[in-house]
Amino acid sequence: MQRPRTMTTTVIDGNVEGDGGATRRLPRIPLIDQARGVALIAMASYHFTWDLGFFGYIEPETATTGGWRLYARLIAGSFLFLVGFSLVLGHQRGFRPKPYFMRLGKIVLAAAAITVATWFAFPQTFIFFGILHAIAAASLIGLLFLRLPVAVTLLAAAAVAVAPLYLRAPIFDHPALWWVGLSVTPPRSNDYVPLLPWLAPVLLGIAAARLFVASALPERLAGFGNTSRSRWKTLLEQAGRHSLAIYLIHQPVLIALVYGFSLVMPAPAADPTVSYTKSCMRACINERDAGFCQSFCGCTLDRLMGENLFADLNRGAIDITDQRIATISSQCTADADARSEPQE
Repeated sequence: MQRPRTMTTTVIDGNVEGDGGATRRLPRIPLIDQARGVALIAMASYHFTWDLGFFGYIEPETATTGGWRLYARLIAGSFLFLVGFSLVLGHQRGFRPKPYFMRLGKIVLAAAAITVATWFAFPQTFIFFGILHAIAAASLIGLLFLRLPVAVTLLAAAAVAVAPLYLRAPIFDHPALWWVGLSVTPPRSNDYVPLLPWLAPVLLGIAAARLFVASALPERLAGFGNTSRSRWKTLLEQAGRHSLAIYLIHQPVLIALVYGFSLVMPAPAADPTVSYTKSCMRACINERDAGFCQSFCGCTLDRLMGENLFADLNRGAIDITDQRIATISSQCTADADARSEPQE
C-alpha cells in the first residue's frame, strides 16, 4: 500500500507552504508570523523616532544613542534570529532550491534598491550593507549549518559574536571590506549591519529551530497560536507574512507623513552653533579625550565665525576639504594639545 503524502513547512517571506516528504509533518505555527509582525511594529517605531530627529522635532542623535541604540540592536537581532529559525523550518526535510532562491532573489533586489535610493537621498551615509544585505548574506552562510550538530552552531555563534572584540585590523578599513564588520573605524551609514557580529543571531535562530523541531513544541504552539484568534493577532500574522514589502514601504510613508506635518507645523529652528558643537564633539570624542575635544571644538567654532566661514560651511557652500578649514583645524589642534598638556 502506498504511503499517503504528508506535509512539510517552507517559509517564504513569512509564509508556510506544504509539499510532499517522508518525515514528520510540522503544523503551521502562527506565532512565528506574529513575532515577525511585532518586530515590524518595533522597527517602525524606531524609524519614526529617527524621522522626528531628521526633521528637527527632537535631538538628531536621539535614535542613535542611549536606550534607542540598544532598542535598534534588539530589533535587528530579532529579525535575524527569525531568519535562522525560518531557514530550518523551510528546509527541515532537505534543501528546496526553488523557494529558497526565489526568496533570496527578492531580498537581494530589495537590498540593491535600498542602496541606490539612499545613495541619492543620503550620499554621505547611504546604506551599503544594512539589514537586508545582512539577511541575504546570512541566508547563504546559514545553509552550511542546517545539518551540523547544534553544539557546533552554538560555538560558531559565540565566535562570531566576539570576533569584533579581538580581530579588528586596519586592513578592514578598506571600503571593499566594510561589510565584514572588523573595521577599526566603523564607516558612516544610516543602517550598518555587518556580517560580524550580526551573523550570530542567525546561527542562534538555526540552533533554536533545530531543538524546536526535535521537540513536541511545534504541535503545542500550533494549537496555542490558533486559539482565541483576535483581530490584532490576525493583523500581526498578515504583517509577518509580508514583512519584506512592509519593510520597503513603511519608511517612505513615515517620512512623507512627517514631512507633510512639517509643512503645517515646522520644527523650531535649531541653533547652528549648538548643532556644530554637538557634531564636532561626537566626531572628536572617538579619538581624543573630552577636555581636548571641548577645547578643539570651541576653538574651531570661534575661528570659523571670526573669519566669516561658519555660515558658508553650515549651508554646504564649502566643506572640510577647503584649505582655510584645514588650516583652522590644524591650528586648533595645536592649541588644544597645548592646553591639555600637564603644567610643570
